Amino acid sequence: MLYLLLPQFSSYVSVLNVTRYNTFRTAAASVTALAISLLFGPWVIARLREFKVGQIIRQEGPQSHHAKAGTPTMGGVLILASAIIPTLLWADLNNSYVRVAVLATIGFGAVGFADDYLKITRRTHHGLLPRYKMAGLLVVSAFVGLAALYLASKGQYNTRLIFPFFKNLIPDLGWGYAIFAIVVLLCSTNAVNFTDGLDGLAISTVAVAAATFTALAYVTGHRVFATYLLLVRFPPTSELTVFCGALVGASLGFLWFNSYPAEVFMGDVGSLGLGGALGTVAILIKQELLLPIVGGVWVLEGLSVVLQIGYFKATGGKRLFRMAPLHHHFEQLGWKEPKVITRFVILAILFALFSLTTLKLR
Repeated sequence: MLYLLLPQFSSYVSVLNVTRYNTFRTAAASVTALAISLLFGPWVIARLREFKVGQIIRQEGPQSHHAKAGTPTMGGVLILASAIIPTLLWADLNNSYVRVAVLATIGFGAVGFADDYLKITRRTHHGLLPRYKMAGLLVVSAFVGLAALYLASKGQYNTRLIFPFFKNLIPDLGWGYAIFAIVVLLCSTNAVNFTDGLDGLAISTVAVAAATFTALAYVTGHRVFATYLLLVRFPPTSELTVFCGALVGASLGFLWFNSYPAEVFMGDVGSLGLGGALGTVAILIKQELLLPIVGGVWVLEGLSVVLQIGYFKATGGKRLFRMAPLHHHFEQLGWKEPKVITRFVILAILFALFSLTTLKLR
C-alpha cells in the first residue's frame, strides 16, 4: 500500500524516493511490526484475560509449569497481525512470492487457531483431533507446493534442490517437488510447535531464524551476491526481505511480553503460523535444505520427541530422555528455566551463523 502510494509524492518530497528500496522498506516493516506489538500487546493480553483464554497445562509435564496454568494464550494472533499488517503496508503486493508467503502464514495460523480454540472451550490440552490437524496442515502445505509449481511453469521458479556444501549437486524433482515442499512445511510447523514449551524460547529462536532468512532473501534477489554465492537467483524474491523483516519485528515485540516470566503464550496459532511462514520463505528462496541448519534447535527438539516415542515403544516403556521435548529433559536435570532458554538461544544463534557460512563453503 505505502510502497505504491508514497513514491507518487517523491516529486514534492524527494526523500520519499527511499521507499523504492526494499532495504528501507524492510527496516520500516520491522519497526512497524515492533511498534504494533508493543502498542497493542497490553490490550490483547487484557482481552485474553477478560475472555478467560488461559493456558491449559498438561498433567504429565514438569511440576514447575503447573503454576503457569491460566496465563493468557493464543498470543500468536498478535504476532501474526504484527507481521502481516506491516507487510501489507510496505511490501509490493503485486509480488507473487509475497502473496504466497502471507496466505500460507494465515492458513497455518488458522489451523493453530482452531486447535487453540478447542483447547480453551473444552478446558483440556487436547484440541483438534490429530488427523484433522494434520489434514489442515496438509492443505496449506499443498497450496505452497502447488504455488511453487505454478511459478515454475511461468519461469519464475525452478524445482531443483540446492545442497549445502555441494555446488554441483542440484537434482530436479519436477512434479515431485510439491510433495517435498509438503514434507518441509509439516516438519517446520511441528518442530516450532515442539519448541514452544518455555517462556520466550520459541519466539527467540524464531526471531533469530527470521533475521537469518531476511539476509538470505536479500542475497537471493541480489544479482551480484547471488552470482558470487552460486545461488539460484529470482529477483522478485528480494521482496520477501520485507516480510522477513516484519517477522523479526513482530517476534521481538512479542518477546517483550513472552520473556520469562511470560505474561502471554503464543499458542498453536503462533507456533504453527510462524513455523509455516519460515518454511514457506525457505522454499520460495530455494534454501529448503538450509532450513534444518538455521532451525537447528527446532530439529533437536523435534528429534527428541520422535526418538523418545520410538525408544519407549521399542523397549517396552523405557525412556531415552527424562522428558521430551529436549528442553524439558534439561529442566529435569536441574537446569532452571531461564538457563535452558538462554543456552538454547545461544545454540540458535550459532546454528544461524553456521548456516550463513555454508553459502560460501559451497
